[in-house]
Amino acid sequence: MIRTYSTTIRRKEMDAVLTCMVDEKIGPGELNMRLIQLIKEFFKCDGAVALRSPAIALKYALKALDVPTGTAVMISALAPSWQIATLEDCGYVPLVLDVDESNGLVAADIVSEGIKRGGRVLLLHEAFGILPDVDAIMQLGIPVIEDISQSVGASFAVHDENARFAGSFGTFAILGLEERDVITSGGGAVIMAHARRDWIPLKKYTDVAPLTDLLPDLNAALAWVELKEFKRNEEKRREIFTLFQRSCMSGRHKLLARDIDSSTMSAFPLVLSSAFRDVKHYAERKDIEIRLAFENSVISLRDESFGSSCISAKSLALRCVLFPLYPRLTHAETEKIVKVLGTLP
Repeated sequence: MIRTYSTTIRRKEMDAVLTCMVDEKIGPGELNMRLIQLIKEFFKCDGAVALRSPAIALKYALKALDVPTGTAVMISALAPSWQIATLEDCGYVPLVLDVDESNGLVAADIVSEGIKRGGRVLLLHEAFGILPDVDAIMQLGIPVIEDISQSVGASFAVHDENARFAGSFGTFAILGLEERDVITSGGGAVIMAHARRDWIPLKKYTDVAPLTDLLPDLNAALAWVELKEFKRNEEKRREIFTLFQRSCMSGRHKLLARDIDSSTMSAFPLVLSSAFRDVKHYAERKDIEIRLAFENSVISLRDESFGSSCISAKSLALRCVLFPLYPRLTHAETEKIVKVLGTLP
C-alpha cells in the first residue's frame, strides 16, 4: 500500500540525529542555535526562535503583538484544528472565516467582512503551498500571523517587484515542524520576525522562555538537515506534481487553483466531482491510500458550529482529497498513481 503521508528521512537525517544522541546533547542547545542561524539565512528574517509546538509559537506571537485576551482572532475554517484550540485556551475569541472555494484560502474580501464582525488579528493558513493575494490582505491594515507550515518556499510578487516569499509578509510567521509539515523535526515549530521592529518585542518574551518551551537539539538536528535538503526535495515533488497534474487534465476532477511557478508542491490535493467513498475504494484496490485533505481542520471537527456559515469550506472538507506526493516515491509507485489518477471514477 502506498501511504498518503510519508516523511522524507534519508541517511543524512538519521546521521544528524544519531550524532546528537551519541554526543548526549539532546536538550535545547547548540543545534537549536544552528537551526535558527539557518532559518535566518533561508528566510532572510531578522530573528527567530525554535519552540516545541506551533501552539506555543502562536502564544508568543500574540504576546509580542500585545493582543488583549477576549480579542477576536480570525482563522480559516480549513486551518488545522490546533489553531482554534490554542486561541480558546489562551482566552481569545476565534472568528472562523469561510474560504474561496477555488483555492481553499481566505481572500481579502472575506477578511474584510471578518473585520466588520470584530476581527482584529488574522492567523493566515497557507494550505498546500498556495498563497492568496497577500498584498490585498496586508492593505487591510491589521496584524497578520502567517502559518507557512505547508507553504515554505512559495513566493508572491508584490506590485510587480521582485518576488517575496511566504513568511515575509506578516508581522510574524509560524513554521510548523510536525510530522506532516513540509519540513519536519518530528514535532515543533519556529516563529520568526521578518523585520527588526517586530523582532524586538518577540525577543523580549522568548529570551525568558523556559527550557520546556524550546525545541530540543534532538529535534533541531533533524529539522536542520531537512531545511538544508529542502530545495532538492521540492524539485522532486515538483516533478511528480507535474506528472499527476497532466494525468488529471482529461478527467472530471479538478485541482485547487494555484500559480504553478510560484507555489510549493507540498501535497497533491484533488477536488472530487464524485463520491469520496467510491474514489477511496477504487484507489485502495490499486494499493493507494488517499485521505480527506482537511480531515483535521477546524470545520471538520466543529461542523456543528461553523458548517452553516462556512459553506465553501465545508464543501471542500467533504470533497478534497490528498494523493501521495513525497520525494521517496519510487518511479514505479509514481507511475501507478499516474494511472489511477487518469482513470478515477
